[in-house]
Amino acid sequence: QVQLVESGGGLVQAGGSLRLSCAASGRTFSSYGMGWFRQAPGMEREFVAAASRTGGTTDYADSVKGRFTISRDNAKNTVYLQMNSLRPEDTAVYYCAATEFFVAAIGHQYNYWGQGTQVTVSS
Repeated sequence: QVQLVESGGGLVQAGGSLRLSCAASGRTFSSYGMGWFRQAPGMEREFVAAASRTGGTTDYADSVKGRFTISRDNAKNTVYLQMNSLRPEDTAVYYCAATEFFVAAIGHQYNYWGQGTQVTVSS
């Protein structure tokens, strides 16, 4: 079992930055690939970014490439999502998740989910 807790969300103006954190507890954090997803009101959950167990391999949704960066610190059992050049369309609840896959971009490939943190980008 892995417990995930996100933090770092908030309200930011367009063009601004936020860094989300996801702290993990339970089974060995470094055994899991990690991902970030988001869900806007009335929309389906969508993939944002993923990192392999060491963080050496990453994957991004086209909509965030060049603006968002996923990283992880296995010594701190934490995965991060640095979000720059934020846009109003980035407004959503952001979730981190853990997967037994190497790197995964599909929600049902993830075994554990956090409760989410709200990100609101004003225009």
